[in-house]
Formats: sequence, structure tokens, C-alpha cells
Amino acid sequence: MRDTRPECARLLRRAIVRALVCAGVALGPTKAVAQRAAADSAVAPARRRAPFAMFSQSAQQIRDSLVAMARAQIGARYVLGGESPDGGFDCSGLVRYLMTAMQVTLPRTAAQQATAGIAVEKDLTSLRPGDLLTFGKGARASHIGIYVGDGRFVHASSAAGRVVESNVLRPRSRLIKPWRGVRRLVIPVDSTAAGSTG
Repeated sequence: MRDTRPECARLLRRAIVRALVCAGVALGPTKAVAQRAAADSAVAPARRRAPFAMFSQSAQQIRDSLVAMARAQIGARYVLGGESPDGGFDCSGLVRYLMTAMQVTLPRTAAQQATAGIAVEKDLTSLRPGDLLTFGKGARASHIGIYVGDGRFVHASSAAGRVVESNVLRPRSRLIKPWRGVRRLVIPVDSTAAGSTG
């Protein structure tokens, strides 16, 4: 039986990129975004900015796609250095895999990914599906996951040995790293506000 996952992922990426271009949305600080923004400056102002309702709908579709892709990986085994459903995931490998499907290039480690996008207030009411949640003790983030809504996030857990969905606010324990911060990659092209809800 032929594996159709790569073809489905390719079609999903294409649909999301079309929605982004139509709505004037950027996924993080990528080279393609900078090039598109430069090209937009030559376009008439009326065409440069999509209506807010269109942007909101497209942003919601992107977030829904990220959530669906993240949840589709639940149960995949935890493998240190893993970056694929077949080979397994570690936490940053899972996040990188999901964002690569959205044509966003992220660095490899949780500490590096914790500087991507824009910072958002560390408050459950400020979170949007698709936001990156960082965790860790000490000076650096050592764990990362993707927020899926309703106070929950998907992450590759070394303790569980697989990709799981967990509550963001979990009881403290020796095995659970504290929630450190939030990074947002789905942002309006012309927005510089860290708290932008898009």
C-alpha cells in the first residue's frame, strides 16, 4: 500500500502558502517573507493589505492546520535527535518538522528555537494555537512544544517515550520542566506588536 503522507503534506503546504499570500500573513522571520514584503511595497496600498476578516480567517486556517498536524504525530516514539514520524522525534525535532511543513525554517535545538518569532506574554489567555511554548530550568530553554488550544500543548516527551498532548499548567515534579515563555510565528506582515493576536 502506497504511503500518501508525503503527498498530503505537500498539498497542505501549498494550500497554506496560498492562504498566507492572499491574507498578507507571514510565518516567522523567513527569507521568503522578507522578499514578499519587498515585492508588496511596489503594489498599490489598497491591494497590499487584505481585509482584517480575511486575515483572521486565513490565520485561523493556518493554526487549525498546525494543530491537526501536531496531533497527527501523537504516539510517535521519542528518539533523541529524531526529526520524522518514521524515525521518531525529540521535542525540537517535532517542532522543526511541523514548521518545515509550513515552509518555515527553524534552528535545531529548543534553546535556539526559543528565540524564533516574536515573544508573547506568558499567559494562557494570550496564547493562540500554533504558538511555541518553551520550558526549562536555569538560563536556557531545554524543552519546547506547540500549543493546540484549551490550555494544552503537543510535545515529544522523553519521560513518556513518545509524542503526547499535555496540559500547559502541570503540577511541579522532578521530571517536569517549568513553563518559561511563548514564541509566535503566525504574525501579520506589517505587525511589530508582540501581543498581536492576528
